[in-house]
Amino acid sequence: MDIIDLKSQLENEDNAKKRAELLAQLEVIKQNAEEQIRAEQKDVDFETKEFTVELLVNKYHNGLEDDTNELFVPDYQRDFVWSEKRQSKLIESLILGFPIPYIFIADVLSEDPDLDGRIEIVDGSQRVRTIHAFIQNELVLQDLKSLDVLNGFKFQDLPLSRQRRFMRIPVRVIELSSKCNEETRRDLFERINSGSDILKDMEVRKGSELGSTNLYTQVIKPCSTIPKFKELAPLSQTKEKRDERLEFTLRFFAYVDKYKNFDHSVRDFLNDYMSENRDIDETKQNSMKQEFANVLSFVENYFPAGFKKTITAKSTPRVRFESLAVGAALALREVPDLVPKNLDWLSSEEFKRLTTSDGANSRVKVIERIEYVRDKLLED
Repeated sequence: MDIIDLKSQLENEDNAKKRAELLAQLEVIKQNAEEQIRAEQKDVDFETKEFTVELLVNKYHNGLEDDTNELFVPDYQRDFVWSEKRQSKLIESLILGFPIPYIFIADVLSEDPDLDGRIEIVDGSQRVRTIHAFIQNELVLQDLKSLDVLNGFKFQDLPLSRQRRFMRIPVRVIELSSKCNEETRRDLFERINSGSDILKDMEVRKGSELGSTNLYTQVIKPCSTIPKFKELAPLSQTKEKRDERLEFTLRFFAYVDKYKNFDHSVRDFLNDYMSENRDIDETKQNSMKQEFANVLSFVENYFPAGFKKTITAKSTPRVRFESLAVGAALALREVPDLVPKNLDWLSSEEFKRLTTSDGANSRVKVIERIEYVRDKLLED
């Protein structure tokens, strides 16, 4: 019985003894509620800071190409893209001196030396990326109302004095301490954006009719549980709980069959693929599972770090997994007994650039990074 039922009964109860019993039950519910609040309450340490636009952009830009930038966008936010109109409106607000919402960041404490001490953008990645794009002259202002004369402007078109002032604009930041773990950071992102459904696409698919299809039950789910897959592509406990491994598996099959048809929206691309392949027969199921197993064996034999960036890494970036897994599968389709002649490219600057996560889901980048791996593996 919940508190609503108890209150309803109290309103209709005249017997003193029964009312006393109901009131006692009500107190128990209140006590249980307080205990639950205390148990679930997060002790989150944070500081409120102000970064200038220049400092914010530098922390984000330096190291961006090889994914070593101090201020970085985590995987769970990287698919979301603002329109140029919305980006322009943010720049207009900054120029006019209007306050923009706080950007939430977190000091990352990690056993992975490549991640430890970096700053994760918990909420505000689109604002940071918009400001960065403007400074890099990649954004052309449009549909501005208050500053309509600036329509068509890039940053470089502003007078030098205005450029200097723009770089000094303060941006309010809330920095969470290193005590704030990944699960708490993701929970905070969901709550701020009221968008937990955005972050759980695979959970939504699993719970919908797509979760009962042959593709899901006979191929994606079994492949996602292969022990070798978990060894080659480790994920954090939080990502495992959020069905990230199922997401990896689905992406592999969707991209290996139709990567050239991808057009920026990952969610729609994957949903369409599942719908189109919902009723695959047993022969197709077996061939898909065999191809996945072949790729795992190939990666185990030839890639020292598996799908990870380094041998000691504790997690696997999506874009790296996609490029290596799909690229290897395409190469093996051409040469089933492939023995690569050269693997130096795995540590090359070019491969790092191609698998840099920011903007990783543009159609051009998806095709470029997959075919780069395929072609490198097939080189004589």
